[in-house]
Amino acid sequence: MNPCIGINCRIVRRNRLRVESIGRAWFGAALFPLAFSIAQAAGAPNRDPAPPVDITASSVAAPDAAGLVDPHRALLLRALFARDVKRRLNVPATVQQEYGERLEAALEQNQLGSLAGEYIVLVDRNANVQALFIYFRPTPSDKWVMIGAAPVATGRPGEFDHFVTPLGVFEHTPDNMDFRAEGTMNQNGIRGYGKRDMRIFDLGWTQGERGWGKGGMSQMRFQMHATDPDKLEPLLGIRHSKGCVRIPASLNVFLDHYGILDAEYQALVESGQSLWVLHSDRQVTPWAGRYIVVVDSERKTRPAWSPAPGGKAEAKVPAGADTAD
Repeated sequence: MNPCIGINCRIVRRNRLRVESIGRAWFGAALFPLAFSIAQAAGAPNRDPAPPVDITASSVAAPDAAGLVDPHRALLLRALFARDVKRRLNVPATVQQEYGERLEAALEQNQLGSLAGEYIVLVDRNANVQALFIYFRPTPSDKWVMIGAAPVATGRPGEFDHFVTPLGVFEHTPDNMDFRAEGTMNQNGIRGYGKRDMRIFDLGWTQGERGWGKGGMSQMRFQMHATDPDKLEPLLGIRHSKGCVRIPASLNVFLDHYGILDAEYQALVESGQSLWVLHSDRQVTPWAGRYIVVVDSERKTRPAWSPAPGGKAEAKVPAGADTAD
């Protein structure tokens, strides 16, 4: 079956969710006056809006009088991102548009050019950028709009067992079931997956470029996860992992709590299955996605909007820290 056809069918079904369906997944249904209008959210670049303290996913996805949820309201999640994600990047409007175009090109190359109506994660692995973006567009005719951006750390070549983070479109599926960090330290005193209960987004086995020896390709387990909050999270913004995508703890919680990449997990829940990895208090929107796209912008210099960690952060890195995922 043409994947675009199947995806679009699912998107249409999700975008027509009635209030009864929303009630099964969300906690609280009261509307809250938002800090900016849907029209502003749909047409303006992300400028890190100051959100109300008690804004919720339920208020973002409030149904209209007919019980339908306007997909343009998905863009209002930017207020939640600005409130909940502590380490954010202030990306200029022109750059937001450039990355939206990169995302569109990558999807086109993978027969997903008509994808819309769901959140998607974009990572720039370039050594001078090291950033993650969340994007959304209501329909295939709309442009991709940035929800928010944060610093990451991708694979650093030059050391044994360190891969270059692979390029491409990766599907987040229960076929490679996620798990949660135990919060224990390795022999070097590093919590490689971060503090206890952080979610590891497992993307399965893939071909990765070896960053040691003579190079070449071999199998690597590709994951996106938090990292040691005290010793390694301050280094986000430079290549420092063994091939995975390290993200801030607050972004990990954001992706997890709002089900940004949980379309297929949520489908299992709605079919009656119980998944231990999913928290009972999560607030999944009708626009849950499933794709992580990795690109390389090939930038030759570091942009001001994506600063590298300072010398103080690097000086505090303990010996053996490079052995963590």
